[in-house]
Amino acid sequence: MSHCFTVFRSRKRSSQMGKVQSKIPPSELKDLLTRTHFTENELKEWYSGFKRDCPDGRLTLEQFTNIYSEFYGTHEAKKFAEHLFRTFDVNQDGRIDFREFICSLSITTRGSFEEKLRWAFDVYDIDGNGVISFNEVLAIVRSINKMMGYINDKNASTERIQDVFKNFDKNQDQMLSLEEFIEGAKRDQTFVKMLQCTE
Repeated sequence: MSHCFTVFRSRKRSSQMGKVQSKIPPSELKDLLTRTHFTENELKEWYSGFKRDCPDGRLTLEQFTNIYSEFYGTHEAKKFAEHLFRTFDVNQDGRIDFREFICSLSITTRGSFEEKLRWAFDVYDIDGNGVISFNEVLAIVRSINKMMGYINDKNASTERIQDVFKNFDKNQDQMLSLEEFIEGAKRDQTFVKMLQCTE
């Protein structure tokens, strides 16, 4: 998921309109310093850029998907961005506030390996039922491949994910729990790269 940071860093650098610098409230800054891996100056910069793009302090699904589509220039980017939006939007109110935005960005860019895997699990758990199905993984992997412009061999993707489930799914229920997902990923670096969770 490292491309999250690439997209939004590019957006922050190009979003130079307006001279007014929004300041993050001191209490929120103090809290985010303990909850994220960003420095005080970085949080202030990200907050200012976020408020420039979202003066009301909320990022909508349309804004979020448009940013991805502009960066990658593909329909598949928009489709994949919808899955990311769902994961960023922790309280599921249909909008991403700065806290949700910066905490997710912190995990995807500077989180520990396990933090990144937990976050990726939420992306792949499309229906939010706490487990990942074969079809959920396949849908996301194919979407990422198309967005990134990779040559997508459908049969190869299917076979690879079948191997993953065979090796990760300890209780053979055709679903991956968070524990199975993390333990399996730690043993399979190829799968980790496919998930875009490399450190």
